Amino acid sequence: MKNPLSLFYLLVVALLFASSAGAEVKSLRGDAAVDSNADTQAAELKTYYKDHQPLQRDYLQQPPLIPHQIDGYIINVKHNKCLSCHSWKNYREHNATKISQTHFESRDGAVLSNVSARRYFCTQCHVPQVDAKPLVENTFQPVDTMRMN
Repeated sequence: MKNPLSLFYLLVVALLFASSAGAEVKSLRGDAAVDSNADTQAAELKTYYKDHQPLQRDYLQQPPLIPHQIDGYIINVKHNKCLSCHSWKNYREHNATKISQTHFESRDGAVLSNVSARRYFCTQCHVPQVDAKPLVENTFQPVDTMRMN
């Protein structure tokens, strides 16, 4: 190296890396084993509704839940399985909910002819509704005048 200061910095970085490499990683599971051979019980599978009526929304602007299974749905840059039923072109034929007009607006509020890139990946906001116990207690009570049907 041409500069002794550069050599010094390189040594400091190497020492920092070496000291952090020996640090123990702590799991969020605590002391629970993550071994694949451990005798642990598999998580209970959730029961998905099949073509069920959508659940009523509890707050303004809540994304609707998906009332059917979406296992195997491909949603990527080139293909979106959701649009095969929920697009404005196909929703009547499949008796599906039509995509909201808000999904055709850009970040700046301009109306687009296709689904906005920021709304294209449906499962960022919409999730399948399942028959599952809540993970935490919820005492939320919606205001009747604000309920969306």
